Amino acid sequence: MQVKDFPLDHVGIAVRDLDEATQRYQQLASYHVLAEETVHAQRVKVRFLQEEKGSCKIELLQGTDPESPICTFLKKRGEGIHHLAFRVEDIQAEMSRLRREGFQLLQDHPVKGALNKWIFFIHPKSMGGVLVEICQTAAIE
Repeated sequence: MQVKDFPLDHVGIAVRDLDEATQRYQQLASYHVLAEETVHAQRVKVRFLQEEKGSCKIELLQGTDPESPICTFLKKRGEGIHHLAFRVEDIQAEMSRLRREGFQLLQDHPVKGALNKWIFFIHPKSMGGVLVEICQTAAIE
């Protein structure tokens, strides 16, 4: 698969406080809040920021439970980049291809994520220490 078929969708950033982090990014550039939601299954509250003419988003992630993966990340590493997310057209085919190519995946099948997307993650060990999310917009149910 060529890079042009695997565009960057968003950069996930672990934060302690969504409002403080939003303010920092809005001071930096003309980011507006695109969406906000709580993903209960992942115990995280997310806020997506985007520039008016930008296509890539920033996903701010705040844990909703002290034992959530985001809170664990913050305890170990502090605030910062949590993952890179790439958009695909067929998440099932991509999951199969990546398994065949030897990537270690963190899910056995795609799960529901924020912004009505199906997602799965590639283990950082397979990506030189970077957590990578693969996402596809879900069909309207």
